[in-house]
This record gives sequence, C-alpha cells and structure tokens, in this order.
Amino acid sequence: MYLNTIALSPERIQRFQEIASTSIGPLIEGAIKYTIPLAIIAFSIGLILAIFTALARISSNKLLEAIARVYVSIIRGTPLLVQLFIIFYGLPTIGITIDPFPSAVIGFSLNVGAYASEIIRAAILSIPKGQWEAAYSIGMNYSQALRKIVLPQAARVSVPPLSNSFIGLVKDTSLAATILVAETFRRAQEIASMNYEFLFVYIMAALVYWVICFILSIFQGRIEKRLDRVVGKSGGLS
Repeated sequence: MYLNTIALSPERIQRFQEIASTSIGPLIEGAIKYTIPLAIIAFSIGLILAIFTALARISSNKLLEAIARVYVSIIRGTPLLVQLFIIFYGLPTIGITIDPFPSAVIGFSLNVGAYASEIIRAAILSIPKGQWEAAYSIGMNYSQALRKIVLPQAARVSVPPLSNSFIGLVKDTSLAATILVAETFRRAQEIASMNYEFLFVYIMAALVYWVICFILSIFQGRIEKRLDRVVGKSGGLS
C-alpha cells in the first residue's frame, strides 16, 4: 500500500526527494561527528581493556583471574541498552552525572572490553604450547615470549573476529540515541518526528550504516591479507 502510494503520486515522490535532500546532510554529519568517533574511541579503549582482561583470565594469579571473570560475566550477561541506561540515567541518582557522549564511550568500551577479551583469550590459548617452550628454551621470559612470539600469532587469529566486532559496534552505536547522543539514528528520529515519514527516514539511516559497514568490510579484508603476509614472514618459533 505504501509503495503503491509512492508510485501513483508525483507529489509524494517530490516530497520524498525534498526530505532526502534535506536529511542526508544531517544523517552523514551525525555519522561523521558522533557515530564513527564513538565507535573508534570505544573500540580503542575497549581493546586495551580486553588485552588486560584476557591476560588476567589466563594468569596464575587467582585474584586477578576472578576479577576478570566476574567483569566479563556481568557485561556479557546484561543487555548493552541496560548498561547505557545505568550509566546515563542511573548514576545521577547517586550524584554521578556524566554527559551523553562520555556515557556512551564508557558503556561501549566496557562492553567491547568484555567481549573482545574472550576473543583475545581464545586466540592466545590457540597457540601451541610448543611455541612457549621454544621461547623459554632460547632464554626468553614470560613477557618476552608473550610479546614477541605468542601475541603476533594470536593477532592473526583474532583480527577477523575483532574486525567483525568493530563493525558490529558501529551498528550498536545506534543505541546511543536512547541516551541523547546526536549520532545517525538520533538524527533520523529527530527528522522523522518533524515530517512523520518514519519508514523513509529510517531506511535512509539504515543505508548510511550499511555504507559505513561496507567500507569497513573492505578495509577488514585488506588488513587480514596484509597480516597474513607479515605473520607468515616473522611469526612463530619451531
């Protein structure tokens, strides 16, 4: 019915053209100013947190291992939307008020840190124990073996799932609209609330996300190929 109305009404087509011409700018602006920076910042912080969490999970220190396990369990066991609401709407009730964008960064970083830590931990554990033993046999200590032998190989294993996680994070940033971050989907909500063309505007927003993710997927493929060459030349001991 909706599509028939578009096809049979020149006025409707003209209206959509006008909405598209006036909306695409704000949608792209929201992506450039908020969606992409939010994803990059949150993923960068989350990745650092993930590395430390993963190392804590495989550590012989029971206290560190327990803290990391509880952190991962809490984050993975609760919805991201709930976590964002706790940070932005819940913390002010105890006197801690954080602006929308920093709240989103904190929420997404914690979420990435928990999920990515499991990817990194699995990648590290996938490296044969013989690599550790070979490193120790030539005089390396634990940190040297980890940094020079194990992590380069683990990076090759973890890059594909981590890349997918980043692409997923770009899409998940739409949840930041619920805590008033003016990213792409928030802009789409504001535009649609003025012209009431919710389907058309939301489809436009979806296309913006799709274009971003499509470009990222291309970069992902190139990074994986480059990493294959680098690790093939320098990774591992025998």
